[in-house]
Amino acid sequence: MSFKDYPNIHAMVQETVDRRSEQIAYKWFPEAGRTESATWAQFYEQVKKVSKSLIALGVSKGDKVNIISYSCYPWVVADVGITSIGACTVGIYHSTLAKDCKYIINHSDAVLIFAEDEVQLQKVLEIRKELPRIRQVVLFKGSYQDEWVISFEAFLNLGKEVTEAEFHQRVAAVTPSDPAGIVYTSGTTGVPKGAVLTHDNITFTAQSARQCIEIRENDAQFLFLPLAHVFARLCVNFALLTGTPTTFARSMETIVEDIKIARPTWFASVPRVYEKVYTKVMSGAEAKGGLALKIFHWACRVGEKVSDYKLRKRPIPAFTNLQYGLATKLVFHKIQAALGGNLRWCISGAAPLNATIGKFFHGAGVLILEGIGMTENTSFTNVNRYDNYRFGWVGTPGPGIEQKIGPDGEILYRGRNVMKEYYKMPAETAETITPEGWLKTGDLGEIDAENFLRITGRKKELIITAGGKNIAPSAIEGLLMTSKYINQVCILGDRRQYLIALVTLNSDNVKAYAQEQGIAFTSLEALMKDERIVRLIDFEVAEKNKELPSFETVKKIKIVPEFTIENGCLTPTLKIKKNVVLEKCRADIEAMYADNNAGNGMWPKTMKAAGPKRLEEMAN
Repeated sequence: MSFKDYPNIHAMVQETVDRRSEQIAYKWFPEAGRTESATWAQFYEQVKKVSKSLIALGVSKGDKVNIISYSCYPWVVADVGITSIGACTVGIYHSTLAKDCKYIINHSDAVLIFAEDEVQLQKVLEIRKELPRIRQVVLFKGSYQDEWVISFEAFLNLGKEVTEAEFHQRVAAVTPSDPAGIVYTSGTTGVPKGAVLTHDNITFTAQSARQCIEIRENDAQFLFLPLAHVFARLCVNFALLTGTPTTFARSMETIVEDIKIARPTWFASVPRVYEKVYTKVMSGAEAKGGLALKIFHWACRVGEKVSDYKLRKRPIPAFTNLQYGLATKLVFHKIQAALGGNLRWCISGAAPLNATIGKFFHGAGVLILEGIGMTENTSFTNVNRYDNYRFGWVGTPGPGIEQKIGPDGEILYRGRNVMKEYYKMPAETAETITPEGWLKTGDLGEIDAENFLRITGRKKELIITAGGKNIAPSAIEGLLMTSKYINQVCILGDRRQYLIALVTLNSDNVKAYAQEQGIAFTSLEALMKDERIVRLIDFEVAEKNKELPSFETVKKIKIVPEFTIENGCLTPTLKIKKNVVLEKCRADIEAMYADNNAGNGMWPKTMKAAGPKRLEEMAN
């Protein structure tokens, strides 16, 4: 275990630029099907232009600069340009509403904003009168007739008179303990908190992650996570350290199209993307039916066998290997091709990944290495290794990172990855970091003899039923979401007799089911109220209940409208704000608990009368 003590992020970047000067650093899609690129030398020249133009605009060491944009090449150029001269990057999700942008802009004391396009600019203009510190807005794409707003091209020309000596003087003044970024938590409860990450936090974490991940000379990553998310920033910083080229997706909606052109060897994602791919694969196989479905199920059984041999580090028998080759040719190659056809592994983080999904992909030839991190520890503490992994566990800690379980079961970490503080929140900082430097994560877990960590739940989300049972809802929610008909799940039941679930529908699959069954409908809202769809979802949940102990089974469900950022039920990182959901759905929740006799399982009277056989017919 060895670490280089970089004086700042710029030094880490400079080392990579010197080593890979003429190699491709970044690719992006100016339009569908066509890419443009920049070498490391070209990237660095633009970084210097950003730094010099910021100097020309009077941006000083310690000043905060916002970036409101989806992930793109200029985002990274701006970020490295900002931090190189000792200023501090504060990213804002492109999906953030104007009123929430205002809070982060003002709370962070930002003096300048980079905005992606006119959509993001309009948010800033809407709150313009309430942003007293903002001197200039720089537009990555397009232009706007206003002295307060300038194009990115015009901005890059502002620093022409700033000398190389002045630029390097500013770079040399940046120390490891200086803030490089403030990353605001998504705020599932209360207002967002700004985690201050230093240059040392970032350079150390990139190095620790590097020692856990196998990187080869021709590797390339594909990035579609939003760069306002600390997870995506870790991926970029990792690439800045290793010199790995990165291709940016155009949007979350174009991932399927873009990844086939990018052909990455690895990418990182939140579990929801893997869940959606899994659901789509399962739905597609069932839709074909007949012989194709039988072949699919056979291939899955073979893949599961191969996965087990690999997990136990045992050689695969020759006949099984032969079967697997056929299964890959008939079934699995399509899944691999959909993910670019060149993957060695991918990372899952930011939320728990259902072990069933991880094992399915493994059997299909796609290794998902689950890890964990949070904003407050620069997005990295643990990860499974390419040659040492388990499903349902988040692996062992990275080098230089200590972990332990507190007296109440909470996971604690200590290391150079732990944030400096919450910006302007000393009380909250003291509550989160102990005097000995241990970061309280809020996660509950267990550590085995090999130092592998398994997450069992969140302290704040832990449900204690009226019967005294402690239940972590996230695993149950993840299990229910493996149903192709269910999109989102919110499990409730604290201090109650039993668990209930608020669920939203997978629009495409439920509509397809309705058409197959001859159910007339005018909208998804109409299907939400249709008794046949309600029975279908009841049956799906009942099937998932079979995998749970009795006290964790969901006794009643209610289909509700989709949780979104716009209706206030989701954070920008797509986590459910349970306090908001509780308030919005209070009447439905109380009605579900009005009849405390939940019976055996979750079956309503109409379903009990129908009997299991009839229910199977209705669900199929």
